[in-house]
Amino acid sequence: MKLIKSKKDPEVYYYFNKDKEKLWMYRHKYYDDLGKRKEKKKSSFRAEKDALKALIEVKAAILNGQSKQVEHDQMTVSQWLDIWYETYNRGWGVTSQLQRKNAIQYQMKPLLGKYKLCKLDRTTYVREYINELSKKYKPNTVALFHRLFKIAINAAVEDEIIPRNRFNKIAIEQDDELENFLTPEELSIFLNVAKKHENITNYTFILLLAYTGLRKGEVLGLKWKNINLKEKTVTVDCTRDRYGDRPPKTKNSYRTIGIDDIVVNQLQVYQKWCIETKFSYGMKLDKKNEYVLISHQGGTPMGANTSKYLFGRIYKQLEKDEINIKEIIPHGLRHTHATMLINIGTPAKTVADRLGNTPEMIYNVYSHSFKELEDKAVAAFSEALLNGAKSGAN
Repeated sequence: MKLIKSKKDPEVYYYFNKDKEKLWMYRHKYYDDLGKRKEKKKSSFRAEKDALKALIEVKAAILNGQSKQVEHDQMTVSQWLDIWYETYNRGWGVTSQLQRKNAIQYQMKPLLGKYKLCKLDRTTYVREYINELSKKYKPNTVALFHRLFKIAINAAVEDEIIPRNRFNKIAIEQDDELENFLTPEELSIFLNVAKKHENITNYTFILLLAYTGLRKGEVLGLKWKNINLKEKTVTVDCTRDRYGDRPPKTKNSYRTIGIDDIVVNQLQVYQKWCIETKFSYGMKLDKKNEYVLISHQGGTPMGANTSKYLFGRIYKQLEKDEINIKEIIPHGLRHTHATMLINIGTPAKTVADRLGNTPEMIYNVYSHSFKELEDKAVAAFSEALLNGAKSGAN
């Protein structure tokens, strides 16, 4: 293909394609951030002015230190997702690796993979990704996939491949997560049914969730060395799921919290049961290094997926007993614990320390509970003032 230089710029050319059609292109040579010589070219412009305009934009971007954006302007979303995962996955936890790998494979690539990374706009993103996901998934799940995609895009911004993340301010309407909690009366019913119909390990697991506010993985990760029955404390220093042990979620998650006599008594009974169960299988309970929760079948550590079926059984029993209470998932017992503490006037800092969060997070997540508490305080003040006025009048 013969190229003829334009008279307006030596890096702009015209040529004729196989159909004898006159088209324009540019070829710009430059040095990248590492001082390596590169060439950027683009063809098939129908007008000289369009090729010239595109060339000027490339030159401006390079002068502004955006050579990486110029170099990767044809990269697709799919290509970037592969680079992102392969580059950074070793620094993620096992659960995050699997979650992001599946989201890339089953949601991100099928819906957005074909688009140019630098050209994907908000409208296309919402139409092709958010709206399509909303047809298949619940709002909280859509919000999760949105959050994961933003993480991938933020990495592209940090790598200077694109100038900014266009999707940060897109709001996804979510289900109220705090519907996932029980009232004190409902919790009492739930615990009674669990104690009556479930084995001692399952009941102890549920009791610990409800009375400590620990995350499911934190309870599964407890070892007997983390339990001080004399001092009435539980220490969190790891979390466990089906992939094994790993460090707690955040630095605030490392904590020691107090437990009451109900939990202490249950753990004393349960430890005795563990000793007997281990002995029946020809083993001795290691009170230092073994997990607290073990199966009655073999004395092995309680399975990480047990709770998935456990809660389902309890709600089936409640239905059989014609008892109607709100349906929650295991994390709902953590919300229940926090909400009950707030409702009795526990300071946010104390709740945060107990749950392994920051006070800011507690205020944000449980804002409705603090509002209810404030309303109660205002009403109590007004009532006290009114009673004082009546006493003064008498």
